Amino acid sequence: MKISVELTLTPLQNDFEPAIIHFIKKLRTSNLKVLENPLSTQVYGDYDEVMSLLQNEIKEAFQLIENGLLYIKIVKTDRQDYEPHF
Repeated sequence: MKISVELTLTPLQNDFEPAIIHFIKKLRTSNLKVLENPLSTQVYGDYDEVMSLLQNEIKEAFQLIENGLLYIKIVKTDRQDYEPHF
């Protein structure tokens, strides 16, 4: 089953950029399709592969920050080729 996941990591600390950059770079090392924009990061692929990657990388990201939020949206389909029609 293919899924699309949108993630927004928000460390609640002054020096927040290094944690976000580290998180995104770790996601990029996977064999999955990873896209970034200024507000979020999207990961596309097989459910088991994506969720396994996220389980490990979210845990590491949380260990590197004192406090933070992670917003996750999961769609049950591969939306990597989506283009708006307006």
